[in-house]
Amino acid sequence: MGYMSSSEKTEGLVIRQADFSETSRVVTFFTRDFGKISVLAKGAKRLKGSFEAAIDLLTQCQIVFLHKSTSSLDILTEARLVKRFRFQSHDMNVHYSGMYVAELLQLFSEEFDPYPHWYEAAIQTLKSLEICEDFRLPVLRFELYTLQALGVLPEFERCQCGRPVQNDHENWSLWIQQGVLLCSQCRHAERASRVLTGEFLVRLRRLIETPLETPFLETITPGQYKALRHLLTALISQILDRRPTMLGYLQF
Repeated sequence: MGYMSSSEKTEGLVIRQADFSETSRVVTFFTRDFGKISVLAKGAKRLKGSFEAAIDLLTQCQIVFLHKSTSSLDILTEARLVKRFRFQSHDMNVHYSGMYVAELLQLFSEEFDPYPHWYEAAIQTLKSLEICEDFRLPVLRFELYTLQALGVLPEFERCQCGRPVQNDHENWSLWIQQGVLLCSQCRHAERASRVLTGEFLVRLRRLIETPLETPFLETITPGQYKALRHLLTALISQILDRRPTMLGYLQF
């Protein structure tokens, strides 16, 4: 019995590779039009294979693939290199950051569930990492964008009781398990997992609201970077039920 397949064309970022046979690989792309897809790249491991270096990790490609109507792997038929991200920094954190972007796309996405704006955000983040002097801000902004795009970023404007956040030094808490903000009157010891000042929360909202393609010109202090890292690690780990692997390599 035969099967139907259709030829599809899109642009994608290579986020994962796995050996399939002596000559072939399974390549996972995060694409603009189809979201995450895994395709069989026949002959990809040959020295002079038809895809050459177009499907290395963190390359941006124009691809054509055969989408099967069965549970069989889709087949990659063409891959043309658009851009290879080259991180000029000698800081290994920058290189690890690129791999962390790929890991977040892999962990948070579903097959054939398109998020074109998230794809563009990933590309923009990798471009920023190519020229940045400090990897921390591009990484944090992409994490915030990812959580916001997926609808799991808490609101940082007011307590669950309705009390608004003010730009001051009052302490607030984020109840990580529920993803809600608590003021000092609503906070209970068992819920007070992350204590944050109103001043910090206002700065965080401005960071979230600034488009990724727009430079964030406000100064972030070492203490604020530390608070952001703890906050986002807790949120991401809570949603995934584990800590992403590449976070263990990033030295904030």
